[in-house]
Amino acid sequence: MPLFEYKAVSPSGETLTGEMEAPSPELVIAQLQEAGNIPVSAKEVGSGFRIETLFRGKRGLSQREIGDLTQQLSTLLGAGLPLDRSLGILIDLSDNDRVRDLVQKVRDHVREGGSLSEGLEARHGVFSRFYINMVRAGEIGGSLDQTLARMSEYLERAKELKDSVVSAMIYPALLMVMAIASLLLLMVYVIPQFTPMFEDFGGELPLLTRIVVGAGDVLQNFWWGLIGLTVILVIWFRSQMARPASRLVWDGRFLRMKFVGDIIGKIETARLSRTTGTLLVNGVPLLSALSIAKNVMTNTVLSEDVAQAAKQVKTGAPLARALSQNEHFPRLALQMINVGEETGKLDEMLLKVADTYDREVRVTIDRLMSMLVPAMTLGLAFLIGLIVMSVLMAILSINDMVG
Repeated sequence: MPLFEYKAVSPSGETLTGEMEAPSPELVIAQLQEAGNIPVSAKEVGSGFRIETLFRGKRGLSQREIGDLTQQLSTLLGAGLPLDRSLGILIDLSDNDRVRDLVQKVRDHVREGGSLSEGLEARHGVFSRFYINMVRAGEIGGSLDQTLARMSEYLERAKELKDSVVSAMIYPALLMVMAIASLLLLMVYVIPQFTPMFEDFGGELPLLTRIVVGAGDVLQNFWWGLIGLTVILVIWFRSQMARPASRLVWDGRFLRMKFVGDIIGKIETARLSRTTGTLLVNGVPLLSALSIAKNVMTNTVLSEDVAQAAKQVKTGAPLARALSQNEHFPRLALQMINVGEETGKLDEMLLKVADTYDREVRVTIDRLMSMLVPAMTLGLAFLIGLIVMSVLMAILSINDMVG
């Protein structure tokens, strides 16, 4: 049975930490509630390590850490604890120095008379504009705990989508690395073993053999040039993506690519819909929600489309019609948004659009990977077969000449 590490608050306000065996984290939370405690978190022991922590800077927090912090604060506020006390409990419960330091600074700001949103905004670059505006809307509406609960759900959905994409790409990436390593081994080590025999032969080798031997010579003698060229291309591409005008061109090219453009469009549609819908649920005006949502999107072409749509909405145009002025957003999404506007439930419909395209992204990626992996395997087998054939053709040619 899995072992879970839990954090909770007792009825007297004492912070509790410990471990409990249970089939699922939900049962751990249920047992803590039955005992009269306020559960803050329950995580399986050994599940806390993530590769991303090795490469993250000291200043920022990971998406997972922000999500956990949001969920815990929502739970404490929902249990009726005041904000200052809730932040203090988070400081006591946290075993992460960065999180503890950040929450302490936010708590100090709140104690000085500032709001939670102002305290978060003062931590420049840690929390997004979307996050801060959501918290501010919750403060104005008097429903901060519910707002944080929605934010926690939003972050969890975004994390699940990202994880599904990354997980789907792991096996093809490993297969690609193995393919490149196998080809390099053949070209740099195996083929050179036969080269002296080919040179002693003196006759004309088959064309395929000459091509393979030549490619092996290039890899052996000019490997440093190939690495240098790769580095230069990477630096050039990054510089292109750093320039707004160039990035706009590249993002447009990505959208026009088959399969890739379809996936990007669905991911961005889900991101736009969930961000805008979540903001609308919390009382943020549509124009402000669109302004925030376009900054959450990563494709600059689609972000510009949203900016243009916002201008039309400002003049009185419906959102669905404004977004339909370009061909980048799916027709189904536009129809659902139109229905939401007609029924007066735009916020709910946007969240349904997000759920729909989250699922479609997973299905599309699964289908793409199911085709990509066999194609890569066949491609690797074909290339290795060509190399082996080139060697056999050369050996047979030598035998014929000797005979």
